[in-house]
Parts: sequence; C-alpha cells; structure tokens
Amino acid sequence: MTAEEVVGRLENGMTIGIGGWGSRRKPMALVRALLRSGLTDLTVVSYGGPDIGLLAAAGKIRKLIAAFATLDSIPLEPHFRAARQRGAFELVELDEAMFLWGLTAAANRLPFLPVRAGLGSDVMRVNPGLRTVVSPYEDGEELVAVPALRLDAALVHLNRADAQGNGQYLGPDPYFDDLFCEAADTAYVSCERIVDTAKLMEAGGPQTLLVQRHAVTGVIETPNGAHFTSCAPDYARDEPFQAAYAAAAADPAHWRGFTDRFLAGTEHAYQSAVAAWHEEQR
Repeated sequence: MTAEEVVGRLENGMTIGIGGWGSRRKPMALVRALLRSGLTDLTVVSYGGPDIGLLAAAGKIRKLIAAFATLDSIPLEPHFRAARQRGAFELVELDEAMFLWGLTAAANRLPFLPVRAGLGSDVMRVNPGLRTVVSPYEDGEELVAVPALRLDAALVHLNRADAQGNGQYLGPDPYFDDLFCEAADTAYVSCERIVDTAKLMEAGGPQTLLVQRHAVTGVIETPNGAHFTSCAPDYARDEPFQAAYAAAAADPAHWRGFTDRFLAGTEHAYQSAVAAWHEEQR
C-alpha cells in the first residue's frame, strides 16, 4: 500500500495507536500523511514523541492516551506541552506499565487486566475513572483494573517486512509494536524496505520477526520513513533536525515557515527538503 491509501481507510473520530517510543522508530511518514489529510477528532494512543507533537500542532487530536510525550534528547515534546497548556485536548496519562497492560488486554480481547502499577500514586487521582478489583483468591489483594486500549487502527514502523505483513526489527528494542498491531482492528506496517520472506530469516533470525501477518492489514515501503526519529541500525535520530523542529515549535511565525518548507508537500518533497536543509548546514 501507499501511505495515502492507508490514510484513506481511516475516519474522523477513530482511535489510532502509534508505535515506537518517544523519538525512536516512529511511523513518521504515516504521521505526515495524516497531517496532509482532512482527518480530525482523533483519539491517539502512543508512547508519545513527535507523532503527538505534529498531530497536536495540526489540531487533529481530541483525546490523547499516553505514558509520556518526549523527544528523548529533549525531555518534553514542545507542541505537546503547548497544547496541554491551552487545554487543546483531553489527556489520559497512564503509568508505562499500565499502558502496556492496557494494550495486552486489548490484544487478548479482555476488558481489563489487573496490575499493581499506579497504586499509591497520583495516576489514580488524575484518572478518577480508573477502578480497582480485589483478588478472588486467599490473598485478597486490591489491584488496579487497567481497561483495554482497544484501537480502530495501528500505525507502526519496522526495519523490514515482507509483502504478506511479517515485520522485522533489527535494532536493540522491539518496543511494543506487536501489541499495537494485535490490539487493533486494522494495522499498517511501514518499513524501510520490503523484502522476500526468506530474507527476513537471513537478516536476524526468528526472534526479530516481531509482527506476524495475521495481525497486519497493509504494508507500506517508506525508506527513511521514521525520520527524524531513529530507526537503528538503519539510521540514528537526526538530532540537528530535531533541534530545528523544537526551536521552530517555540515561535508561531517560525513554525509556519517550518511547515511551509517541510510539511506542505508530499513525502518525497519532505525528504528532499530535509536533504537540502542539511546541505545548507554544512
């Protein structure tokens, strides 16, 4: 599929899960396709990074469910911070383990899963809708009942995939892209390169085959599609460009210029503009 074909299957008001972690292996080409679309009123579920920032800046988020929103080397995503300060969308902020358990519940088609994470913390105060359950066994322990994070669609980015939907990571961390796919009604895997199935085994062995075809609706080949986040070992985070992004976010006029240069056109135009920008910095 193409990124545009993926976005064409999405609808206003959907709950969209976005894989990756902070500013690492985010499906940014798919996020940029979302920016070019008319989609809005989205509930976004993410271990957030610039995916959240860009969608927030474009006014496309109605509700965000996240454990954080960071650029990693820049602690707080600037557009996320600005959007929260002006009350632009509803936020459900979960502990990282609670978020994981919510995806796991959804992947297993359970309404919730019990977990200790969150007990005794302000996570319970800022999320008054969370409930607790009591163990039916002798211990009688009270636990948080984390609701399933059920998704209409999931967007993830991996290093390699085959045309059938088997996806492979080659970096140091799988994050939770498999759970995002399994928690969703439809799942779309962008990748650096589509290869024959046999090539997946040659590259890293069966333990690297993170996403299986039964959980995937479509595959999109998007070289450099995680930029400006990292996609190890194919490329590192583009720290100079990320710094430029964060600086632009601090000033509305600067941001308009950034948007006009990098985000107003196609994905090819974006990649070309980034390459030209790096030439200017030399």
